[in-house]
Amino acid sequence: MDVKKIEEDLDRLVKNCIQVVNVEELKVKLIRYYREGKPIKAKLGLDPTAPDIHLGHTIVLRKLRDFQYMGDEVILIIGDFTGLIGDPSGRNVTRKPLSRDEIEKNAETYRQQIFKILDPAKTRVEYNSTWLRELGSDGFIRLCSRFTVSQILQRDDFSTRLKENKPISVHELIYPIAQAYDSVMIEADVELGGTDQTFNLLLGRELQREYQQEPQICMTLPILEGLDGVEKMSKSLGNYIGVTESPKEIFGKVMSISDQLMFRYYALLTGVPDTELETWKSMISDNKLNPMELKTRLARTLIEQFYDAAEAEQAEIEFKHIFSERKLPEEMPVSFYNCEDQKIWIIKLIMQEGMVSSQSEVRRLIKQGGVYYKIISDFENVPAELPQSEMERVPDANFEVDACAPMALILKVGKKSFRLIKFINQPYPA
Repeated sequence: MDVKKIEEDLDRLVKNCIQVVNVEELKVKLIRYYREGKPIKAKLGLDPTAPDIHLGHTIVLRKLRDFQYMGDEVILIIGDFTGLIGDPSGRNVTRKPLSRDEIEKNAETYRQQIFKILDPAKTRVEYNSTWLRELGSDGFIRLCSRFTVSQILQRDDFSTRLKENKPISVHELIYPIAQAYDSVMIEADVELGGTDQTFNLLLGRELQREYQQEPQICMTLPILEGLDGVEKMSKSLGNYIGVTESPKEIFGKVMSISDQLMFRYYALLTGVPDTELETWKSMISDNKLNPMELKTRLARTLIEQFYDAAEAEQAEIEFKHIFSERKLPEEMPVSFYNCEDQKIWIIKLIMQEGMVSSQSEVRRLIKQGGVYYKIISDFENVPAELPQSEMERVPDANFEVDACAPMALILKVGKKSFRLIKFINQPYPA
């Protein structure tokens, strides 16, 4: 048995973990694997509460991939039953449960996105409704009887809500028990989750003892900060990078983050060694390295995880074209409108193009000087390369465009949204 290899594998598995309960037990399981050839069962449970996953979710998925590289068994639990309850972890209000149709639809997209990171051939997918529904009401009551209300209320989020006189629904108390039972049913050796899942993971460890199973190792990983560097990455907060976003979107978002956050993303989302990251920090401090170079490299690295090198390169070219050289995108969405000679309200045009979600947002952008336009008299010959400096700023929310057909209009709304609109000689739609 190669002791050095066991130590190396152990170091790899615990890297970036916030807490491992406990490391010695994990080492015992590794030794058993090398002696007896028994793979470690590494479990991750995900409730399909939204159709998309973002970079924050990929931290724990990358850790699962470490287990796959070592030949262990990765088990992905799709919480189609627990999703009906709603995970209260990290919540100060009750989460709204999803319908079964929503869960099934989201579960399918989860699989497609997760396998951008995990090897599908080495991933076992289970749905926890398989065993939780079979329990029936009698079985579920017996399961719940193994715990006391005071035990469940030890959760930080529950105790906080009690102190603040915020309601806790009965079904929320059941959720950790249902998740713990998942570990019993698959006889998990390891369960992974974010730091907000610590209580649930430890409860699974306790329930396994009740069923005379060897308790699972609980591994918690960091929660990733969003683009603002303050709040956790969340679609509802709009500070996220989705794994299904286009390479151009991913590149632009990565380039917008702070230098400090860039190193956090490098540490948690790439395989760059810590020693190299420290070297880069020193070089930046000594003005020997431009942080923009590292940010560009990070953007390409992340894109290549979900697409390929060619698309990452093209995204970089497009970004430099728009933001460094201040030129218009090589490809812009094109719309055609029928119109007679008349004035068109700029806000109406932007809304019809779907470039923003509300009139109030357009007004805000105009007030901040974030909406520009350029009229091209010959709409058949729009310049292939037009500097953004030639565009004019929309002066106020009452601005109207003289839509004299045939002509073309280029719109820039915000930093990254462009549109080419071509007008022809027919009445403009009311």
